[in-house]
Amino acid sequence: MSALPPMAAPHRFTVRVYYEDTDLAGIVYYANYLKFIERARTEWVRRLGIDQAALKAESGIVFAVRRVEADYLSPARFDDLLDVETAPVDLRLARIVLRQTVLRGQTALFDARVTLVALGEDGRPRRLPRNLTDRIGG
Repeated sequence: MSALPPMAAPHRFTVRVYYEDTDLAGIVYYANYLKFIERARTEWVRRLGIDQAALKAESGIVFAVRRVEADYLSPARFDDLLDVETAPVDLRLARIVLRQTVLRGQTALFDARVTLVALGEDGRPRRLPRNLTDRIGG
């Protein structure tokens, strides 16, 4: 497995910026973008028809973030309505790489490349189940 062809359309998840997400200047505190993209990844997996609790119970596999490369491009502000786009860009035996972009309208505010690994109960990398890779790749 290797680089994937781009999906027809990235998964979109909408989030509103609440007061609690901002700093004293009224802009989103930088660490909160990681929360926004985490929520979007969870919804992307759900859209693929993958029940993460069942995956853990049946195969002992869980996902963990191994690496995040992030670029903060422009600030989001209190009460903004944002879209988080998620799309897979690479798929390996035990690893998924995603591109996640936070947008306000058509303007990209935050862009990240996130590497997820599949781990077993012992904390060691585990091969992704075939039915899961088929769903991600298609």
